[in-house]
Amino acid sequence: MNQKTRHKYNSGIIGNCAYIAHIEQDTNVNWLCWPSFQDSFVFGSLLDKKLGGTFCILPTGEPTNNKQFYLENTNILCTEIEAKDGAYRVTDFAPRFEQYERYYKPLTLIRKVEPMRGNPKIRVICEPTYEYGGKSFHRYRGSNHVQFEMEHIKMRLATNMPVSHFFDDSTHVLSQPVYLILTYGSPFEAPIARTAEDFLLRTKEYWHKWVKNASIPAFYQKEVIRSALTLKMHQYEDTGAIIAASTTSLPEYPGSGRNWDYRFCWLRDSYYVLTALSHLGQFEEMERYASYIANISQNDTGRLQPLYGIMGQSDLEEYTIPYLDGYLGNKPIRIGNQASEHIQNDVYGQALIALLPLFSDHRFRHQNLHTAKAWTHLILQKMAQTIDEKDAGIWEFRNFQNRHCYSNLFQWAGATAALKIAKQYGFKDIEQQASTIRAQAEKHIESCYDLEREVYTNAFESQSLDASTLQLIMMNYLDPSSEKAKKHLKQLEQELKGKHGLFYRYMHKDDFGKPKSTFLVCAFWYVEALACVGRLDEAQEVFKQLLSFANHLMLFSEDVHEDDGSQWGNFPQAYSHVGLINAAYRIAVKLDKPTFFDSLYE
Repeated sequence: MNQKTRHKYNSGIIGNCAYIAHIEQDTNVNWLCWPSFQDSFVFGSLLDKKLGGTFCILPTGEPTNNKQFYLENTNILCTEIEAKDGAYRVTDFAPRFEQYERYYKPLTLIRKVEPMRGNPKIRVICEPTYEYGGKSFHRYRGSNHVQFEMEHIKMRLATNMPVSHFFDDSTHVLSQPVYLILTYGSPFEAPIARTAEDFLLRTKEYWHKWVKNASIPAFYQKEVIRSALTLKMHQYEDTGAIIAASTTSLPEYPGSGRNWDYRFCWLRDSYYVLTALSHLGQFEEMERYASYIANISQNDTGRLQPLYGIMGQSDLEEYTIPYLDGYLGNKPIRIGNQASEHIQNDVYGQALIALLPLFSDHRFRHQNLHTAKAWTHLILQKMAQTIDEKDAGIWEFRNFQNRHCYSNLFQWAGATAALKIAKQYGFKDIEQQASTIRAQAEKHIESCYDLEREVYTNAFESQSLDASTLQLIMMNYLDPSSEKAKKHLKQLEQELKGKHGLFYRYMHKDDFGKPKSTFLVCAFWYVEALACVGRLDEAQEVFKQLLSFANHLMLFSEDVHEDDGSQWGNFPQAYSHVGLINAAYRIAVKLDKPTFFDSLYE
């Protein structure tokens, strides 16, 4: 692969579990949605350079070099800019720390700009926008701030640099640290420099403590920590929901039309997220997420949807915005997601697996004893009503349905989880109900087995193969040591494996033709499957290869093109990072070295 020609996302993210902001290597905030992940961007030049607004700290001349990195074991991002007249560093962070027995996580972006060398001259531009670039803010000068107002929305930029700088074309000679504090809704009314430094220190201490409290394997610790920190930022703490990505409409491949809004919580993928959080030992996040799913499963009396809004909203009507240019000219720009209307019957099994720790893990079960039977019975009923149906499948096909092997696998797994709950509590009727569903799911799974090729196909009466059936091995439906599991894996490799360990979801045509890029989480599934069947050396080698597809900050996209390793799709993709975490733990366990001390005396 030609490293120089790779397309990479040149930004990092900061966040505090209330919002996420993307900062490019030139310091521009090119994506920030306020007041929540699902609202309009206030900075969105990622999708339109003209209408997306800007918030940047630029040198007066052309930069000669730049560097971007995270402070170790934090979500605090530093960007260093060098120019002819000097160099400076921008430290960006979203305040987050413990205060008054809860977490302080305001809609506040703090930027510290400090000189490093020489006498750098800077130009700060802050021009927010709203309604996806459709409306502009009115700008007013304050004594030590700039006020932005538009209808009922107010934002304020408080600073210790001259406010006149934002109303003329003058430059600012950076001789001492400058602070830029942007708030949404509430004004910042506190000492600027002292408070910013206090918030910076406390935020740094918070992230250090969070990482120390995580269970991190000895296998590629640094990369697992970065993925864990990235996953944490994607949780909307108010409700516990975890979004797939903070962006919308970044194409899976140029010109593909596969541009989706991922700022929602996929109930359908909860198993993988909960597994990652369990590996990390982050039980607070795990409990919040499981409780979010439990609330949805109780409140949604009809079918469970594949995805919901971060507040549990079911109506995620999809529409397009015609006037935005799109990322690198790629359209359409989609807001909302039609997949919320799809039938995806694996979701019931996912919900039961999500509820399992709440009802069976002794760290949680004491809080949920009174609801265990009712909730388990309710979801089993939904599963019994839908187990024989065709659906859109995990990859959300829009125009055709099948009875998918993957959907039946999660019905089997969900029924297995229900059996565990029933046996633990002595619910004989639930045990019988779950056993019946499990047997039916197994029957449907086996109907997808191709005797001649010795492989499970993606669906009943289909010849196509699908990376999602790797889960048959990883979830122990197939004994990983069996010849059946090993032959199934080899057939998937022959058809779906790309270059450098990358893996396609499938290779058959869908609503948009054949996929042109690989799906990164499938490659991490492949790593897990290799480890499961005993091909541990290969698993480690592929894992190492996949790390090269991160950007400069070890952030992963959704899709990767196998020819040049380019990053595509929404970014960063939480499930790619979940895949990395789970693959690393799978290998660490197989190596029997899950902790630092297990590898100390190698």
